[in-house]
Amino acid sequence: MTQVGERNLITDVPGIRVGTAEDAGLRSGVTVVLPDGPAVAAVDARGGGGGSREIELLDPAATVEACHAIVLSGGSAYGLDAAGGVMAWLGDQGRGFAIGDAIVPIVPSAILFDLLNGGNKDWGRTPPYRDLGFAAVAAAATDFALGNAGAGLGATAGLLKGGLGSASVVHEDGYTVGALAAVNSHGSVLMPGSATFWAWALERDGEFGDRDPPTERPSDHDWDFQAPAGASTTLAIAATDVTLSKAQAKRVAIMAQDGLARAIRPVHTPLDGDIVFVLSTGVRPLGEPLVDIPRIGMLAADCVARAIARGVYEAESLGDHPGYRDLY
Repeated sequence: MTQVGERNLITDVPGIRVGTAEDAGLRSGVTVVLPDGPAVAAVDARGGGGGSREIELLDPAATVEACHAIVLSGGSAYGLDAAGGVMAWLGDQGRGFAIGDAIVPIVPSAILFDLLNGGNKDWGRTPPYRDLGFAAVAAAATDFALGNAGAGLGATAGLLKGGLGSASVVHEDGYTVGALAAVNSHGSVLMPGSATFWAWALERDGEFGDRDPPTERPSDHDWDFQAPAGASTTLAIAATDVTLSKAQAKRVAIMAQDGLARAIRPVHTPLDGDIVFVLSTGVRPLGEPLVDIPRIGMLAADCVARAIARGVYEAESLGDHPGYRDLY
């Protein structure tokens, strides 16, 4: 048995905080997931056009065992600068991988494309993402905004406004699984010809509208729109307080990636940058691995799907992209 966490946010996982920073004129922003201490991390990348930094360090064969933050940013490749701002903040706090007297924060990051959403991207020689990263990590807390916040500010989901979403669940054994998603998908999050989310069967407590599925099966299962190709990506982070090795976290990340397929259609296209990270804060011991890891992976996938739907549900209209609640 499971129940929704107290906040229904990834920060229900003990030891996790989230910070966001955005620029309304830019129509872009940054989201940082900040563990209280070094956390074991893994990644699974499925999109054909991803942009990332430091994710090679999360391979189970790599030497570094933990990371100190994960960054999701708008701005396409320019947004990779956000991790530098987060590193500066962490380094100032003395948090990082110690090599002699040197401290090097390990900050994997991934970016989404929001350069054509109508915001003012005329930043000249000084892209703003490093400063946005610094501001986001400095603002990290257990409560944070959804929808048009952080990396979700300039995001779109098909022809709808995309956004930042989150969800959590607490298992009867006491451990917690949560997820956060920045939804900027090419595919649709809605069933064709309806206002019902693909993820409707996973919804908890009316978190994205509590709509029933269509009464009739759609006659055409293709998506019923044509969103611009090559300007899309969904980024997600799943977290748990269960102690996982890097290899175990990798397996959970592979399973959590299925949450994108439960919530978006199509997904993992040639120009999407779809990436899912997993964090383990190691507060609780792992039980029987062959029982608990599949269960954690399943719950992580469900939370990712819920976070995607919730991110779109909470987003407000911006520019040419209407918010879900303005339409339905």
